[in-house]
Amino acid sequence: MLHTFLIGAWAECRLKKLLHEQFGFSESEREQIESKDRQLDQWKKAVETAFRKHYNLKRARLNQTSLGVSKAAYYTALQDALDDELRNVIEIRNKLAHGQWVYPLNNQGTRVEPDKYRLLRSENLLTLQLKYSLVRKVADTVHDLVVSPPAFERDFDSHFKRLDQARIDIKRRKYSVFRDRLINSRIRDRHNRVQE
Repeated sequence: MLHTFLIGAWAECRLKKLLHEQFGFSESEREQIESKDRQLDQWKKAVETAFRKHYNLKRARLNQTSLGVSKAAYYTALQDALDDELRNVIEIRNKLAHGQWVYPLNNQGTRVEPDKYRLLRSENLLTLQLKYSLVRKVADTVHDLVVSPPAFERDFDSHFKRLDQARIDIKRRKYSVFRDRLINSRIRDRHNRVQE
């Protein structure tokens, strides 16, 4: 559980770092982003603000008409990644931060949230490593958008290829295979030390 909590805390710290990058957001942009109550909404506002800044769109809706097809696809992909990947990490971190280590409760504290309960119970070292990698890819992509728009354009596809691979690995990789590899690696290391 502690590792799950730490991944969520890392995501929160990464957002704070992103908001204060030297060539990133202005003070007024930062205030608009931080005015959002929830961390996920702050991430989403950071992406929206960065797109508006990068493509010089102050009020227009961010869609295919204003951005063009490929840029609108980038925007949608980032927003979806935040909704699909970062949301669970943030929400689970909040539950753990409030002492709900066994039974995550709804906001009113009146009943257990079954989806969050299953999510907590399904975590293991493999899924945590993959989720951390996945959250890092999202953060790196947003970082490029904010700090280095040319790098964002250049590296977007490679960032998202790795993000998609992490998504696939979370669904398909078997913990038993991962566990057996760790055990065999440890046995080999011990054997090699004895041989020396």
